[in-house]
Amino acid sequence: MAKMYQLSTCSSCKRILGELGEQPALEVVNIKTEAITEEQLDHMAKLAGSYEKLFSRHARKYRAQGLNKKELTEDDYRRLILEEYTFLKRPVTIVGDQIFIGKQEKAVEALKAALAE
Repeated sequence: MAKMYQLSTCSSCKRILGELGEQPALEVVNIKTEAITEEQLDHMAKLAGSYEKLFSRHARKYRAQGLNKKELTEDDYRRLILEEYTFLKRPVTIVGDQIFIGKQEKAVEALKAALAE
C-alpha cells in the first residue's frame, strides 16, 4: 500500500497525480481536511532522515512569522508542521519503506518507478 499526503488545491499535487495515472493501491490524503498525526510525521521523518527535509520554506507563513530569520531546530520543524499543514513540503508519498518528497522531477520519476514495481 502506498500513501500520498497532499493538498487538494495544490497545482503541483494535481499535476503529479495526473502523471501517475490510475493507481488503485495509492491512498491519497488531503492534509487540510485530515490532519497529520504525530505518529505519521515521526514515521515520515524517520524515512526522510529529518523533519527539516519535510519542511516547506515556500509556505506563506514561513516569512510572515519571521521564521526565515530564525535558526530552527528539528523540534521546531516537527512542531511547526504539526501546527500548520502548509509547512509540510508537498506531496509526500510513502511506498513501502521509501519516501518521496516534493515536486522535483527526480522525485516524481523515482515515485513512478516505485509504484510500477
